[in-house]
Amino acid sequence: MRTGSEPRTARSALRMRFWLSVWGVVWTVFGTAAFAIAGRPGWALACGVLWLIITIDLLVILRHIRQGPHYQPGRDVPPYQPPRGSR
Repeated sequence: MRTGSEPRTARSALRMRFWLSVWGVVWTVFGTAAFAIAGRPGWALACGVLWLIITIDLLVILRHIRQGPHYQPGRDVPPYQPPRGSR
């Protein structure tokens, strides 16, 4: 059951987002090069644009990681206030 405080208490898996972005950069670089070699400039351009977007996202993720930890409740604390009167 949601309480409405999720945006305030949400947690982000920055390391997972980082590695998924790295994976995306690898594939878009490969796709851009492969399509350019194959003579498909439209597809190469599409992969290049996607490469740019993923690189910007990767930079944002790295910035958030370098900002350091903000208050993050431990594993024993639920990510939201339990509903009152549930028992």
